[in-house]
Amino acid sequence: MIVFNKTPMLTDAVMHYCPGCTHGIIHRLVAEVIEELDREGEAIGVAPVGCSVLAYNYFNCDMIQAAHGRAPAVATGIKRAVPDGVVFTYQGDGDLAAIGTAETVHAAARGENITIIFVNNAIYGMTGGQMAPTSLPGQVTQTSPYGRDTEAAGFPIKVCEMLSQVDGAAYLERVTVNNPKNIRAAKKAIKKAFSYQIEGKGFTLIEVISTCPTNWGISPVESLSWLEDNMLPYYPLGVYKDKYAQKEEK
Repeated sequence: MIVFNKTPMLTDAVMHYCPGCTHGIIHRLVAEVIEELDREGEAIGVAPVGCSVLAYNYFNCDMIQAAHGRAPAVATGIKRAVPDGVVFTYQGDGDLAAIGTAETVHAAARGENITIIFVNNAIYGMTGGQMAPTSLPGQVTQTSPYGRDTEAAGFPIKVCEMLSQVDGAAYLERVTVNNPKNIRAAKKAIKKAFSYQIEGKGFTLIEVISTCPTNWGISPVESLSWLEDNMLPYYPLGVYKDKYAQKEEK
């Protein structure tokens, strides 16, 4: 009896991610959702600069590489040129919330009918563990060896909370994938985001709180506990905006 099959929306390429990194889980959820929605032929992904820069090797659909932080701008052009396409970006916090902040905010403000998968592990992963715009207050990184000092470096950017104030955003939810229950909830949120895009409802973003054992300097198992004990209190899970649910309630 077959219990589980890998979705054909993922290639057979061996992923390069570190042990304990949850990029692989998130990739699988995105791929499964596209398959379940029967949009394999219409899906177009935009890869970022960062740990997931090689996402184009793993998703079995058309993929385009964007310059650092510019994925929402590239996705905007793709969606306007191919309005029937199911266009998504897959970005880390350094890509989306640092150099790409303007592209993210303005794509939301315009209500671009695209879906963003935003992976937040509170650190710059690919370049060696420097402090990111999402690094927690007091968090030790390569460039904050004594912990993030908010007086000098400011406070972390809470993307879902920020974008919830932007009128053009249709659906924003923060999820995580640290256990089976949360993985199922994350998949449900990702599926809703893609469904909203297919229905023409506008800009959707799913923030996924993720691990980075290598740059956090702890084991993969410890990283799951660290995420739960430190990241989730600062980045609470939940729906931050759903324009259409609010209309239904009224």
